[in-house]
Amino acid sequence: MLPSANVETITSRVSYPFTSFIYFFGRSIVLPAYFGSIQVSGLEYFPQEGPVVIAPTHRSRWDGIMVGYAFGRPIIGRDPRFMVTVNEMNGFQGWFIRQFGGFPIDPDQPSIAALRHGIDLLQANQVLVIFPEGDVMRDRYVKYLKPGFARLAIQAQKTQKAGPDIKVVPVVLDYGCSVPKQGCGLTIKIGLPLNITDYQGPTKKAAATLSGDLKIALNGLIGNSALNSEITTSVSS
Repeated sequence: MLPSANVETITSRVSYPFTSFIYFFGRSIVLPAYFGSIQVSGLEYFPQEGPVVIAPTHRSRWDGIMVGYAFGRPIIGRDPRFMVTVNEMNGFQGWFIRQFGGFPIDPDQPSIAALRHGIDLLQANQVLVIFPEGDVMRDRYVKYLKPGFARLAIQAQKTQKAGPDIKVVPVVLDYGCSVPKQGCGLTIKIGLPLNITDYQGPTKKAAATLSGDLKIALNGLIGNSALNSEITTSVSS
């Protein structure tokens, strides 16, 4: 349980009509022009209602923008909120992220206020984006997930008085090159949701099981992407 002592308050909000303009301009012009091919698969798996944690791989500073491309209001009809590491919330980048409902967290020493705000959002049936690796990783496959995301989701479910179950949606952002650059292309793969009510028992143990299952799901999607890429290359040649 989170302590009830007085702590710093963290809030988040989405700025209209700014975000509406950016979604339109970015989706229709900027991102396709820069990356070339952007493909999204598995969107039919995304829950149409209820609290959702979007759990993407983290390979680039582009990732938050690309999650918005795949899951922004024009696509899912809701505004995802972004739990973002503190080092990504500085300067203009930080201001921009805040306009889209972003708020900071230190993945190594998460504040009670940030965790509580994340739980409040899920209990209000919001969509919350958490990068479970904690920071940008250059490895193709997922090697380690920070435990905080799973504990937050499980705690939110345990203290949820009523309403739909919380779902965790694995998402792979598979760029066409190890360091994204112009023209490299991008495939966004969405997997089957994990239902938090399937993870019972003590929070620490349940969170470890959830993290393990999410890691398997993400690496499975990456493996499928790699296989599809090899098939495409073979057919083209």
